[in-house]
Amino acid sequence: MAERCSAGFLLMEPTAAMAMNLPAEVREKLAELELELSEGDITQKGYEKKRAKLVAPYIPQTQGVDPSLQIENRIHSSSQPTPAVSKQQKSCASNSRDERFRSDVHTEAVQAALAKYKERKMPMPSKRRSVLVQSSVEACTPPDTSSASEDEGSLRRPGPPSVERWFNRVIQGSSTSSSSSSTSSHPGGWPLGPASTAATTVLADLMAQSQIENHSAPPDVTTGLSQRSVHIERPQVASVRGVPRGLHNTTILETADGVPVNSRVSSKIQQLLNTLKRPKRPPLREFFLDDFEELLDVQQPDPNQPKPEGPAMSPLAGEPPGVVTNWPPSLLTAMQRWGTTQPKTPCLTALDNSGKPVYTLTYGKLWSRSVKLAYTLLNKLSTKNEPLLRPGDRVALVFPNNDPVMFMVAFYGCLLVELVPVPIEVPLTRKDAGSQQIGFLLGSCGVTLALTTDACQKGLPKAQTGEVATFKGWPRLLWFVTDGKHLAKPPKDWHPLVRDASNDIAYIEYKTSKEDSTMGIAVSHAAMLAHCHALTQACGYTEAETITNVLDFKRDAGLWHGVLTSVMNRMHVISIPYSLMKVNPLSWIQKVHSYKARVAVVKSRDMHWSLLSQRDQRDISLSSLRMLIVADGANPWSISSCDAFLNVFQARGLRPEVICPCASSSEALTVAIRRPPEMGVPPPGKAVLSMTGLSHSVIRVDSEEKLSVLTVQDVGQVMPGALVCVVRVEGTPYLCKTDEVGEICVSSNTTGVAYYGLPGITKNIFETIPLTAAGVPLTDRHFTRTGLLGFVGPDKLVFVVGKMDGLMVVSGRRHNADDVVATALAVEPMKFVYRGR
Repeated sequence: MAERCSAGFLLMEPTAAMAMNLPAEVREKLAELELELSEGDITQKGYEKKRAKLVAPYIPQTQGVDPSLQIENRIHSSSQPTPAVSKQQKSCASNSRDERFRSDVHTEAVQAALAKYKERKMPMPSKRRSVLVQSSVEACTPPDTSSASEDEGSLRRPGPPSVERWFNRVIQGSSTSSSSSSTSSHPGGWPLGPASTAATTVLADLMAQSQIENHSAPPDVTTGLSQRSVHIERPQVASVRGVPRGLHNTTILETADGVPVNSRVSSKIQQLLNTLKRPKRPPLREFFLDDFEELLDVQQPDPNQPKPEGPAMSPLAGEPPGVVTNWPPSLLTAMQRWGTTQPKTPCLTALDNSGKPVYTLTYGKLWSRSVKLAYTLLNKLSTKNEPLLRPGDRVALVFPNNDPVMFMVAFYGCLLVELVPVPIEVPLTRKDAGSQQIGFLLGSCGVTLALTTDACQKGLPKAQTGEVATFKGWPRLLWFVTDGKHLAKPPKDWHPLVRDASNDIAYIEYKTSKEDSTMGIAVSHAAMLAHCHALTQACGYTEAETITNVLDFKRDAGLWHGVLTSVMNRMHVISIPYSLMKVNPLSWIQKVHSYKARVAVVKSRDMHWSLLSQRDQRDISLSSLRMLIVADGANPWSISSCDAFLNVFQARGLRPEVICPCASSSEALTVAIRRPPEMGVPPPGKAVLSMTGLSHSVIRVDSEEKLSVLTVQDVGQVMPGALVCVVRVEGTPYLCKTDEVGEICVSSNTTGVAYYGLPGITKNIFETIPLTAAGVPLTDRHFTRTGLLGFVGPDKLVFVVGKMDGLMVVSGRRHNADDVVATALAVEPMKFVYRGR
């Protein structure tokens, strides 16, 4: 058969006779167009337009008829000369290729692909398109009828060998005839049944509608080639699976580009088209849309939120320091005085895990053993060329919490030879995460020597050589045991040089921030002595008093009261180890009763634990106490423990005015402490504050019946000789108003001097200059930021409502981690604390 018969193309190639009548240059241009189309350099629409323009001059034109339609009619008349066509002519080879695809390689590849998919019994891969749009390759490729399913919806019927050819003739008939009839036959000779008649009618309507719409079919949005379209006079038929079954039940839908189509498409296919219509990924700014909107909400303050209305606060000064003529010029001088004049006076009593006294260190033993250690460190830990240690070097003190005697000797022994002790915790494992931060502290301090006990050293992890292992993050250390058998006895004519208090560093206390970074706070000899004087005046300490210490003696209030100030005043300390408190929470009360202790230093947790086991003890009395120092009185939940403890033990001799909460920080040491009042004078009242106001840093008094309130107790008055002010938390340190919450700052000679080795942070914390509302410095004195959030209340009492480390800002409102605990305790205090512990 000379001409080509294709089920997919209505615009066919010119016959061979017509091609022979064309000039050679026109045939060459046609061949070039076919090559461009096959290589994808030109679109189908452009190819047809240019070809029609080349062939039109050589075809006789009929007046009023489109040349392209004339070409089509001539082609059909030449390819189908008679209405009756033989069966062989009707069933022309379905795999015959258009002359545009003449490449043998391309033909073989397509045939191989067809054979491969027929073997797999799988449908040909095709892209979803509208009924009127399909590429030439899909039109020329017959569908795989063997793999079609009823769910796909098709027009397949048994009988016709080529459904696409039949469908093509239906479209031709609807486009060329003036009317449609259910009994008419196509020139191909196939009779049309009722379903075929419905399809013909629908397709005719489709073509009429599309001709109105600028003679163009909907663009193929699934392939992204929206510019390619085909004239509606030559529609191209999609594969049969693209046409839903039951066209007589059609409804008007829209394709992916919004063009209405009379077709019933399944919801899944329509969802797929809508998905393909959307871009593959959203614009970049949409990824940050939610965060940006939330940020805008935070930046817009609520106009109805409470705001501070009071005047600017004035700095609060403590009472002037007392003048005592017989106070020693340094802490070492006091130890020397008591060690030589009162050698039999007990200094420290250590208890075992059963509560029995293990050893009582006298002031004479404290002095003699400290001198012995100082001589050994200065003379025996050196080589022939140069000593191992020099004045000012830092030395690590690694002592367990149940051995305060050896720690006290090591601490004062280092002070005698002007070494700087750095007390740390005993490392438990080689890769402990907390010990890594301690190792960073030791490295920044340049520590090369660690002092410990014989029992503690035996419990440390060992290397294969038998020596103490190097812990992760730690510098390489030389370990020295401070037990008596390892110390050298000094000559009779050797005496340590005891100097007056200076601005040199006395000791370094570590602090762990909320970022888990560990920093060392340096405290000078002068500040250490001044702090002991201030505590003595504020607490009314006298010589030979007995004090019960439940806190850690290596740092914070346990060190200040149980190791430093006690030696200053020749006091007797009963040290309660932490392990004993776990076994017997009532042990510290028993020791207060048995030793007739005048002062006890505890935390609110110790008071709570004792409430759980007090029922078994009936013969104890707390009438000897004149001062019960609550070291964590700044925590909002300590007030519940104080109240519950007083309710239970008031019947056993505890007076309400004895409870003295205090506030302190590693940087400022003791900030404020409640003084022991006159006998029988009730303690100050409580402050019931609105949590909503506190979240906006505003002080508003509320009623205690509500659960949305925070009840806090005062932490007493400012330390003697100190100047206290409250500055804003963020930005420039302006003074707060009287009804505004801010960070408490202290100017005193009793505070720490610096973060060791960190001059940048030191300037921000230890050298703050508060400003008035006019921007004028409050005074020429430097202030130290305490990290405590609070305000100054009536009667010059200091109140603390949180800490900077626990501060959380949520939607522009400030909350504190302590507030969460305090709120839970207000709802159900006993049950919550017990389970939490």
